[in-house]
This record gives sequence, structure tokens and C-alpha cells, in this order.
Amino acid sequence: MSILVDLEGQEYIALCDLLKLAGVVNSGGHAKTVIAAGEVWRNGAVETRKTAKIRAGETVEYAGECIEVASGTEETDGAC
Repeated sequence: MSILVDLEGQEYIALCDLLKLAGVVNSGGHAKTVIAAGEVWRNGAVETRKTAKIRAGETVEYAGECIEVASGTEETDGAC
């Protein structure tokens, strides 16, 4: 399943905040735990930095969910 998240004019969002916003984790603590455990993928590679800056055009995957990040002015490429 693919989830679209719009940055709404912001340049980036921290990875742990993105997971919370997308609703794939229950809390910030849960987000930080799964990131540190190597369970989150960013653009096809494991990402372990909790506050990695995720920008428009990137994809993040966790627990079978794929999050596509957009900036509101651009279309996503449907990478998920």
C-alpha cells in the first residue's frame, strides 16, 4: 500500500516525524525504535538516522507500507 505525504511548503521532514504523520507507528518512541533497529528503508536502502531529513521525491518503507513524499507542487513518480 502507498501513502502520500505532502510537505506543505516545508523543505524536509525528520524521518521519525514522517512515520508518525503517515500513521505507520503509534508514537515518536516507536518510530525511533524501529528506525534504530534497521527496519526502515529510504530510497531502497536501510536508514538508521532517526532525524534524517526526508525531502520531496523520496520514498520510505516500513512494515509493508510505502510512503511517498511530495511538495504539493510536484507529482510523485509512483515508486511504491
